[in-house]
Amino acid sequence: MGFSFDLRGRTALVSGASSGLGTRFGRILAASGANVALGARRADRLAALAAEIGAAAVAVPMDVAREADIIAGFDAAEAAFGPVDTVIANAGVDGAGMATAISEAEIEQTLAINLKGAILTAREGARRMMAHGITSGRIVLIASITAFEPSPGLVAYAASKAGVVQAGRTLAREWARAGINVNTVSPGYIRTAINDAWFDTEGGKKQIARFPRRRLMGEEGLDAMILFLCSDASEFVTGADFVLDDGQTL
Repeated sequence: MGFSFDLRGRTALVSGASSGLGTRFGRILAASGANVALGARRADRLAALAAEIGAAAVAVPMDVAREADIIAGFDAAEAAFGPVDTVIANAGVDGAGMATAISEAEIEQTLAINLKGAILTAREGARRMMAHGITSGRIVLIASITAFEPSPGLVAYAASKAGVVQAGRTLAREWARAGINVNTVSPGYIRTAINDAWFDTEGGKKQIARFPRRRLMGEEGLDAMILFLCSDASEFVTGADFVLDDGQTL
């Protein structure tokens, strides 16, 4: 992977870890020395990833739309490794569909997982950091460039990610004196399971062609920032949103 921060001694919980960016986050955090609790709904995929990583990982089945699941996930992480001092709230769904066509249930699900789930995951992490007297906590919320770029066909997703950015700033202010840093990362378009089929269509190919560099980002494009924000090196960074998009919004 080429670039690393020393995360030895840290215990992280990553939501949405059963595929895509969450899987990569779990791998790079463990490779940098952290113990990692891998949270998601698909228990079979989590188990496979935990087995691949080894003793530094534990699978914690978790639906972030349900607070009881989040609490149980943190309980399992603490039972395996001790107090969690690092959280990546990554779980998300795309909620794709034109505004006049998507159903009320689809809107509710997108907001429940992407926005409510991120807030609840961050909140549970912060509560426990405070309870354990942790004053170097790190919370990273995964947003998107759709938070500030008009994105037809993604109204619920874009709204949820805009909410994540503002939630991150607000939580950073609330928890600043507790020593808990809260930041958001707004990635550009990266080929993952959530969008793979779209970028193979003619419409998806035309979208890529409109980007200044006419390419999608690789998952590795987020590695350095994620590791930085989870490490002691980011001591003085809180309430920030980092746009990592390979110039897609230029």
